[in-house]
Amino acid sequence: MSHDHASQHRLSLEDPEKFWAEPAAEIHWDHPYSRVLEKTDGAPGYRWFPGGRLNTCYNALDRHVEAGHGERAALIYDSAVTGVKKTYSYAELTREVATFAGVLAELGVVAGDRVVLYLPMVPEAVVAMLACARLGAVHSVVFGGFAAKELAARIDDAEPKLVLSASCGIEGSRVVEYGPLLRSALELAAHPPEACVVLQRPEAPLELRDGEHDWRELVARAEPRGPVSVESGDPLYILYTSGTTGRPKGVVRDHGGHAVALRWTMEAVYGVRPGDVYWAASDVGWVVGHSYIVYGPLLAGLTTVLYEGKPVGTPDAGAFWRVIEEHGVNVLFTAPTAFRAIKKEDPEGRLLAGYDLSHFRTLFLAGERCDPDTLAWAGELLDVPVIDHWWQTETGWPIASNCLGLEALPVKAGSAAKAVPGWDLQVLDAEGQPAAADEIGALAVKLPLPPGTFPTLWRDPERFVASYLTEFPGYYQTADAGYLDRDGYVFVMARTDDIINVAGHRLSTGAMEEAVASHPDVAECAVTGVADALKGQVPLGFLVLKAGVERDHGEIVREVILSVRGRVGPVASFKKALVVERLPKTRSGKILRRTLRAMADGDVWTAPATIDDPAILEEIAAVLAAS
Repeated sequence: MSHDHASQHRLSLEDPEKFWAEPAAEIHWDHPYSRVLEKTDGAPGYRWFPGGRLNTCYNALDRHVEAGHGERAALIYDSAVTGVKKTYSYAELTREVATFAGVLAELGVVAGDRVVLYLPMVPEAVVAMLACARLGAVHSVVFGGFAAKELAARIDDAEPKLVLSASCGIEGSRVVEYGPLLRSALELAAHPPEACVVLQRPEAPLELRDGEHDWRELVARAEPRGPVSVESGDPLYILYTSGTTGRPKGVVRDHGGHAVALRWTMEAVYGVRPGDVYWAASDVGWVVGHSYIVYGPLLAGLTTVLYEGKPVGTPDAGAFWRVIEEHGVNVLFTAPTAFRAIKKEDPEGRLLAGYDLSHFRTLFLAGERCDPDTLAWAGELLDVPVIDHWWQTETGWPIASNCLGLEALPVKAGSAAKAVPGWDLQVLDAEGQPAAADEIGALAVKLPLPPGTFPTLWRDPERFVASYLTEFPGYYQTADAGYLDRDGYVFVMARTDDIINVAGHRLSTGAMEEAVASHPDVAECAVTGVADALKGQVPLGFLVLKAGVERDHGEIVREVILSVRGRVGPVASFKKALVVERLPKTRSGKILRRTLRAMADGDVWTAPATIDDPAILEEIAAVLAAS
């Protein structure tokens, strides 16, 4: 069987057991699974690798040491905000993790217990995640500095035995003290943990109280623990989806399918091999951090980079180039918003001069749709392939991508290329029927989902079915809208609730944003539908201009309106756009379009828990009031 993209995708759908048996053989199983894929009665109707037993931490660490690769660099920590840099070999990281597993065990943690991590981007966060996996405990990482109410909601849902935290995090130039947030959350929580372990950082130490233990003191007297064998279907972690309201949705990831799929994607999708240096410029609080800072690279024997800093401001828009040069990064994965921020601050890319990026091979982008202008700008600047790919917290790894380890497909700007092997991706109309090529509809995946995806929501199987499996029976509803072209390339245009209805015409805000972003003075933008008495909805644009642009804003807006009219057509009725300093985003870089829409419509709105900087909303409110 050929290993080109088309034949591998076809095999994965026609004979998934045969397809996934090969990558499963690359994982160490303490006890073999009875079969690759088994049908079940309850939702989702299948399970992967039943009967198999393994330990994810052993597969990520000990296995490489035992194979003679203990001296290979496993983790490079680079803190642009403190100046601290440290490299851990596989042998060193294994010792650190085994010792911290001893800390957890001494505090009573056993397989199946939950542990909440509320930590910044420090090596201890990676160590703690892997130590939980080593014991078979279930970790739930909550983004460090998250609001107390949101942290309390996640504690109550997971009911952890322990919370692991730090005295502070550092966001750009701002020190965020975690102690008051953590203590407030524990007062709000109905199910507080038995104890907290606190990593003291010199920027803002915390005076500990009863029930709070000093991280380093516990490590100093801990005895290392070995890996605990768990069932393939046992939960590895819970990760709460961002932007939730009410009770958060806890996405569950299991051990067996996760280890098989994540290791496979490193080679098949990202085109990296053991010893390569891979950098996912994200946060361990998000799914990208789980999959591609911690588990994926280590399962595949790579060197992974943990970066504490921003793409701009720590110290400037050349920060990424420094990290790539200094640590020999071969592949970078980040969000399009990071490159839009760099482009805004340094439109000509002058800060790249003087850095040696000759070893750098590929840039992967995901998290938000990448507009063609940003894709082209990054490609011209770096002179490497720029790959836009698409996936979600729920899926755990890419649904659609150019799979560099199988076959480098031609790039189509605006497209996340084709469905990755394992994914039966379809476009469905409102009646659940397949849409024609180039016709926008709901992006849905025919079941079964491949291994490494989510089998359920934590303690809420009914909500799992209602949220994801009900609208289109037999399919996973992604809640993203888009189309497949005649070559099978997927274009993810918007969330389904960002498709606006203008006088009976269903239009994609993503297509309008693409037209707006093509203007030479625009650094980034958002388009949302606002209520209109005559047409139901009309689009409203928000523009952020590049640094140094001094032209009349009204003139730029008029040019943008003409661009949308020319590319999308008069039917879009795009007649208004506002220039703003910044766009409101989540900490993972997603633009808060729903909040912008509520503000523009004059509806009641609150700052979402996931917002990076709430002050931006007040700035935009003032611009809307003045318009």
